[in-house]
Amino acid sequence: MSKEDMIELQGVVIEMLPESRYRVRLDNNVEILAYGSGKMKMHRIRVLVGDRVTVEMSPYDLTKGRINFRHPTAKMEGLPPAKRRY
Repeated sequence: MSKEDMIELQGVVIEMLPESRYRVRLDNNVEILAYGSGKMKMHRIRVLVGDRVTVEMSPYDLTKGRINFRHPTAKMEGLPPAKRRY
């Protein structure tokens, strides 16, 4: 594994912490501390408790990660597209 290789796993946000941090329970029942990626902050994508997310982790520290994708939930899929404000 090279230095740039990242491990991608999926999980569920179980707790919101101060300073834009989240506690995420991965599919293998391991809890990690994660933060939102810069693109998510730039596009103001909100992550709430119960959301399904994809987390990138470094092979050097398996207790921390970066949330890089928030999966759409069932209640969001049925909604019409947001109205644009000009």
